[in-house]
Amino acid sequence: MGRRIPDRQPRGHGELHLDRFRHRPRELPRWLLQLHRLGPRVHAEEIAAGGFGSCASDEIVEVPVYISPVAVAFNLEGIDSLNLDGATIAGIFAGTISNWNDPAIAAQNDGVKLPDQVIVPVHRADASGTQETFTKYLEAVAPEVWTNEASDEWPLATGEAADGTSGVISAITNGVGYVGFADASQAGELGQVAIKVEDEYVPYSADAASALVAASPLEEGRSAHDLAFAVDPAAAAAGSYPIALVSYLIGCVEYEDADTASLVKAYFQFVASAEGQDAAAEAAGNAPISDDLRTKVDAAIDAIVTK
Repeated sequence: MGRRIPDRQPRGHGELHLDRFRHRPRELPRWLLQLHRLGPRVHAEEIAAGGFGSCASDEIVEVPVYISPVAVAFNLEGIDSLNLDGATIAGIFAGTISNWNDPAIAAQNDGVKLPDQVIVPVHRADASGTQETFTKYLEAVAPEVWTNEASDEWPLATGEAADGTSGVISAITNGVGYVGFADASQAGELGQVAIKVEDEYVPYSADAASALVAASPLEEGRSAHDLAFAVDPAAAAAGSYPIALVSYLIGCVEYEDADTASLVKAYFQFVASAEGQDAAAEAAGNAPISDDLRTKVDAAIDAIVTK
């Protein structure tokens, strides 16, 4: 049975927090603060139905503004990085690969002296977008090894469970042989896995995570200002990092109140701007959207009617 590790330093990640942006409007309406508290799980239908400001139409603007790479981090003495493909990562977290000197790991890390050390995989005890992003990756790239569906809740009873990002990081930091997944900005000095994409191993970086989204197609059947990307880790382009959580801002194309429309539009424009993205990256360690993607995002935001 798995063991649960408490979260000793609660800290939220994976949501677009309003206080990450230094130059936000002084007065934010109650519905926008409510949207902030709900985070990325708000559905477009709730926006269009007027739950967050009175919409004058059922059209929405949806834009990606927060890209968070998910690192696979480990604690092994004297080893700072390892190369692993998706099937090996899936085997580790499924429990079929249980020792760090397993041939599957050794074959991808020539010259690395791997210890005869039991692997202890750590997962989230709580439901989380990070966990859903990670299991989506496992399901997509290694379905023959990882036979569970993507979920924000961990599907197995094996391994150790930790509360929140800080709980996972604490468990890995304090346990030799431990490995887990977490918001890359919180991985600190832990060992990092470079993940195989096509013929190369890609370590996480802001540019590599942004490249994953930029190379992904849009979801079918959406309007020109609904930029929901169909991110498929199994189709990750060369040089991109294949595990990244994407969060969106969602608003109405038309609002009944012109002041609300102007405020929403200004807020969206700042969050998507280079200044807003840099402020978020400094505060939270996310991957800023690329200039090419920003051009598309700005065009979508411009659909918000303010007159």
